Amino acid sequence: MSEQTLSRASGRSPAAAQPGGGPARNTLKSFGIAVAAGAVGLLAASSLPVPMALAAALAVFCIGMWATAAAPEYWTALVFFLVGVLSGVAPPRTVFSGFYSSTFWLLFGGIILGASICYTGLGARMAAALSGMLGTRYSTVIMGVTAFSLALAFVMPSSIGRIVLLLPIVIGLADHMGYGAGANGRTGMIAAAAFGTFLPAFTILPANAPNMIMAGMAETLYGARFSYWGYLLAHFPVLGLLKTGVLVVLILKMFPDGDPQRQPAAHDRATAMTPAEKRLALVLALCLALWLTDALHQISPGWIALAAALYCLWPASGLTSKKCINEDVNYASLFFVAGILGLGAVISSTGLGEAVVAGLSGHADFSVDRPVWNVVMLTGISTVVAMITNLPGVPAVMTPMAEKLAVLTGLPLTTVLMTQVLAFSNVFLPYQAPPLIMAMQLGNLPAGAVARLCLALFVIGLVVLLPLDLVWWHVLGLV
Repeated sequence: MSEQTLSRASGRSPAAAQPGGGPARNTLKSFGIAVAAGAVGLLAASSLPVPMALAAALAVFCIGMWATAAAPEYWTALVFFLVGVLSGVAPPRTVFSGFYSSTFWLLFGGIILGASICYTGLGARMAAALSGMLGTRYSTVIMGVTAFSLALAFVMPSSIGRIVLLLPIVIGLADHMGYGAGANGRTGMIAAAAFGTFLPAFTILPANAPNMIMAGMAETLYGARFSYWGYLLAHFPVLGLLKTGVLVVLILKMFPDGDPQRQPAAHDRATAMTPAEKRLALVLALCLALWLTDALHQISPGWIALAAALYCLWPASGLTSKKCINEDVNYASLFFVAGILGLGAVISSTGLGEAVVAGLSGHADFSVDRPVWNVVMLTGISTVVAMITNLPGVPAVMTPMAEKLAVLTGLPLTTVLMTQVLAFSNVFLPYQAPPLIMAMQLGNLPAGAVARLCLALFVIGLVVLLPLDLVWWHVLGLV
């Protein structure tokens, strides 16, 4: 979906949709980050080999730019590609390794599927189904919106795509139910859609960018592959299902409102699905079935998504517009993900990850005799990384160090990698999560309200859900 389309949907200009601030402020940010990156590179060069120092400077620059939104994410990724190749910090194959990953193609496939859902009208039919599930009470409305949003994460990989699809539907439903601008009910419904399709989706392998980045880097660096079912079993019961329940309770407490004044008009249920809708529904069903059974057929979710995208883009299928590849594909997101993956590969290939681990291990007090302590400390380190950078920055920084951390802690490599999920699924503030920033813009959500909800979920996640998840991991034998 184009930037112009998004700006029309949100009622804001493209410039206003940028979270980083005005041009002058962003220029100062960029200059400061570049100076900091240069200083880090010079300091690192005094004690580390030149490739490591260059990788450190690149990491500070890229992560700093992504964290502050001083420039669009794709621009920073393109700078990384250029500087990475010209500086010789790593071979070109390493710098551009993100484009080879199945994660990159999983995101591409998700974008095409999202465009198909909108083009065929299947999205509108899904909205009709949603309106019939919401009930007559405010509490059931919030539960229904949240449940539908979570269910959509199982069939649509792109979180931003889901939010772009969901929010106009939910805003229309809120209007018809009598929850006008500024009403708690409206804020609650939009927050339920945005958070409900984003936070629990960290437990569904293809559903959010950090999951895919971690899986892609693990495959690229270590040859480790996560199965869809194994990943879901490890995380969904606590961080997915239980967190969804916590989300519903918090929204009802923080944004209380009366029951809907009137119910949304139901769509004509006698209207049959069009042939295009039926074909797309079959494609989505096949994708879901193949993702759920990837442990049996050993086909990566990325290649399944690419195959589905190819069918949707085939002109005879009638599932996308003729201009889909030019107008509906968000290439900025693709470059961003490829840049994140490439940065991780460069950090690993230069040995910078090992140098950082050596510095952290002295303070973390790792011990092979204390697996639970090790998991908590690894989660804490990843949480700090997420606060300093953003959620996709966690796998970019931590995954290249995972093998060394596994040796230091005595934990299996898979367990070390999985601790990242405990961190990037627990959002401290909205700036860490581009999909939440997008939701705030499209849904006109008050920043303070979103921040309060993030903080409440973060504290509950840290104090309640993390210990429960560790108990569940112990049952599964991960700890």
